[in-house]
Amino acid sequence: MKELISEERNRNFREEALEKHKPENMTQRQQVIRITYLITALDLTFLFMQIGIIPYLAKSLGLDSVDFGYLQTIFGVLQLLGGPVFGRFADRFGARAALTLSSFAGFVLFLLLSVSTSTPLLFLSRIPAIFMHGLPGAQMVVTDLTPPPQRAEALGKLGLCFGVGMIIGSSLGGTLATKFGIYFPSYIALVGSLINTVIVMTCIPAHTKPKSEGCAMQQNASQSGSVFSFREILRLLKLPGVMEVFIIKVLSGLPTGLFLIMFSIISMDFFGLEAAESGYLLAYFGVLQMVIQGLVIGRLTNYYTEHTLLMLGVVVFGGVGLALALMTNVFHYCIISLPMVFAFCTVGVITDSILTKAVPPSDTGAMLGICASVHPLMRTVGPTIGGLLYKQFGVSSFGYLQLAVNLVLFLYLSKNKIPPKEEKVQ
Repeated sequence: MKELISEERNRNFREEALEKHKPENMTQRQQVIRITYLITALDLTFLFMQIGIIPYLAKSLGLDSVDFGYLQTIFGVLQLLGGPVFGRFADRFGARAALTLSSFAGFVLFLLLSVSTSTPLLFLSRIPAIFMHGLPGAQMVVTDLTPPPQRAEALGKLGLCFGVGMIIGSSLGGTLATKFGIYFPSYIALVGSLINTVIVMTCIPAHTKPKSEGCAMQQNASQSGSVFSFREILRLLKLPGVMEVFIIKVLSGLPTGLFLIMFSIISMDFFGLEAAESGYLLAYFGVLQMVIQGLVIGRLTNYYTEHTLLMLGVVVFGGVGLALALMTNVFHYCIISLPMVFAFCTVGVITDSILTKAVPPSDTGAMLGICASVHPLMRTVGPTIGGLLYKQFGVSSFGYLQLAVNLVLFLYLSKNKIPPKEEKVQ
């Protein structure tokens, strides 16, 4: 009897602790969301600063394209493994703990990168990437604080943050590296990541789950007993409608993703660009992402169903594949980037929205963590498969593969209603 009373008191204490640290009204929720957008923009800015200089740092240390592929593969594997675990961690310990972990991991990565004067140190600097999931962490906060009908638009606005980060990070990283040395962007990024960690710890509530879900969250976390439960991840993927949407999410943009993973090499060999010029091109890509995901997708969700928008994204992806196959210069790529970004944003936002609605609210963090593993998956297989395609068949091979994959997906979506219940996402 005493044990039951003690257990009840502990449960009440946990629930009171949860309620104490949650946003209480819509105004507070909107304020938390705006701060989350700021944190995400800063986090992505620092990330793209290092992405832009890594190929040139690797080259200066004597790494060839194969070694660079291994470097990218390690980064991708670590993030692939860390994504689902990070999501489970966020569901169990809350948004503040998850985002703090991500920001501090970024600080450690940039610190190691700033002293990477040899190949072993450069590879060692990739290890903290297993905990770097700032964008998925932000998606978890936004998902928790917005009702399902508004979720797609709110998630889409994170595209503004992604665009800002890509624009500023890519251009600033290349410029700073050119003027002050290859390591200078790392110094800026490590200081910025430390500041970002402080912002998270002081401005983000410990827990963001709605009030009615606090107990369910605790019960769900205790079922597996560990954030490393692979069985729990499989349970989510086996829920109705989850696996097929996840597969579409992975396959639709995989060939183009392979192209983008190899873009740093392609920009040097195929387009003949310097570091600063490559940074400007990534900044242009960021502008497109910012406008399309932050402004266009939200408007489209007012008029079209998720199924229609998903079909549209797949069709555009197919057209992008054909265009990539025929591309011969950087001007062509600038034109192709517009529909490419549109397809990536549409499929990404819509599939994230569908998947977070298909799982219990207490599991949205884990589901978004699984979704976040898609890009690391591309970075994992990308350097190997992408390097092979590029070396053996050239740039056009990415386009033909993209066209073939999305033709198959279009035929599948034409015969199957996904999601089963048609509704406008906004």
